[in-house]
Amino acid sequence: MISDPVPSARPAGPTTRLARWGGFFLTPAGVAVLVLALTLLRLFFSAATPPTEDEAYYRLWGLHPAWGYLDHPPMVGWWMTAGIALVGDNALGLRLFSVLSVAIGSLALWRTARILFESERAAAWSVLVLNATVFIGGAGIVATPDQPSALFWGLAVWALAELVRSGRPSWWLVAGAFAGLGLVSKYSVLFLGAGMVLWILAWRENRRWLASWQLWAGGVLAGLIFLPVVLWNAHHGWASFIKQFGRAGAGALELEHVPEFIAGEVLLIGPLLVPYVLLGAWLAVRAGWKGDIRRGLLVATSLPFVLYLVSHGFHDRVQANWAAPLFAASALVAGDAAAWLASGARGRLGGWLTVLLPWAVVAGLATGIGVMAHGARPIAGIVSPLDPTQQLRGWKDLAAEVEKQRMAAGASWIATQNYAMTGELAYYLRQVPVEQLHERLRYAAAPDPDPAILQQPGLFVGLERNFYPQYLDLRFSDVKPLGVIERRAGGVLLDRYVVIRVADPIGNPLHHAAPW
Repeated sequence: MISDPVPSARPAGPTTRLARWGGFFLTPAGVAVLVLALTLLRLFFSAATPPTEDEAYYRLWGLHPAWGYLDHPPMVGWWMTAGIALVGDNALGLRLFSVLSVAIGSLALWRTARILFESERAAAWSVLVLNATVFIGGAGIVATPDQPSALFWGLAVWALAELVRSGRPSWWLVAGAFAGLGLVSKYSVLFLGAGMVLWILAWRENRRWLASWQLWAGGVLAGLIFLPVVLWNAHHGWASFIKQFGRAGAGALELEHVPEFIAGEVLLIGPLLVPYVLLGAWLAVRAGWKGDIRRGLLVATSLPFVLYLVSHGFHDRVQANWAAPLFAASALVAGDAAAWLASGARGRLGGWLTVLLPWAVVAGLATGIGVMAHGARPIAGIVSPLDPTQQLRGWKDLAAEVEKQRMAAGASWIATQNYAMTGELAYYLRQVPVEQLHERLRYAAAPDPDPAILQQPGLFVGLERNFYPQYLDLRFSDVKPLGVIERRAGGVLLDRYVVIRVADPIGNPLHHAAPW
């Protein structure tokens, strides 16, 4: 058990004044104020930042809710449906529930840490660290399946913490419900289930729950919540399962992906915060090994997913955002480490880490705000094709040029070659049908446009760097190139697109047998 230390008297100085000023944010009221302020700031930047390519694509899910999609389960689309209904079909509507999920997750994190570590100081530091990570503080406004999966993963762990505190088996039902909602968000939440099983079996104190009907009922509840997603896959050739679970297959040994993954996580956490995550993880493993089921909960629920990500990295690239559900656990152990450092002398290194922590959090929060500001408006007007935010730049102007070309060509609809372009053009050109010619399963929930419109001339827009004319020749008898247009931002060329007038379709151009 770690108790909150008693502050010692120190000479007045800049560090002491910072500690006194920042001490407010280590109280429950201070945590609530910080979370509220950051939420309002994120809502502002959410409204001011145009949608990314993936967000524009997920918007099409939100316009046509279903129990499944090719890429992921449906929760992010449902959140967009609700956000659009509440505040409109705009950037804020697409992101509203993703931003709110960070606030809800932060408060649940505080409660989880307060239970597991029995320390308000550790709980406050956990929330501060979570919001100071680049992934949450900066990229957290971008709506992806990661936010709902991370939220429900964290809420399931909170329910298990309440189980430990109260000993009431009904919390298994709550944990099962949140785990099921997590599965409806992203399939990676399956690893949370594996972690729960590990937590039960590896700690003797927990094995008594095997005789509890609530434990088994919680598992059944999770399965029932996820069942419609399974049925959707069954009716669509198991397409989503094949797409996602196919990544888990073994391949050639490629060692470079593991360092890439580690570097990505360091950047998304924030280099200054990584030492506290590592220290906290070591403390949790050590305590769990000695029988501490509270810290063991964090170890057990994280370990299966960590092992999968590392093993996957030995044969394929691991996207840094895949680890999103683990950020809450990372913040929790970092908060535990902060309380441990403050509880007594820990040597010279511990002293430096204690002094550095407030500045690391401040730097992380400032970086997150800077990232959001840069997303809304490029800092100093700087834009680069290598800038991660370039994918949300220049689409409005490009769409205006596409519309100009469409009108001049007498086209009634727009044809595309990938989901990013489909989503972005559909976002900015709301009165014109925008249809991707292939991968039609991506749009299984949306009805095809009126066949009469497809019989009229269309305007094809495709990336110049991977355009193959023969595929249009298989779909249309009349193919007339019109030129090339560019997507630019800040005077920087980001991509070039061929523009082609197509007419006289051969059958239904959206369901042609030829691959793209």
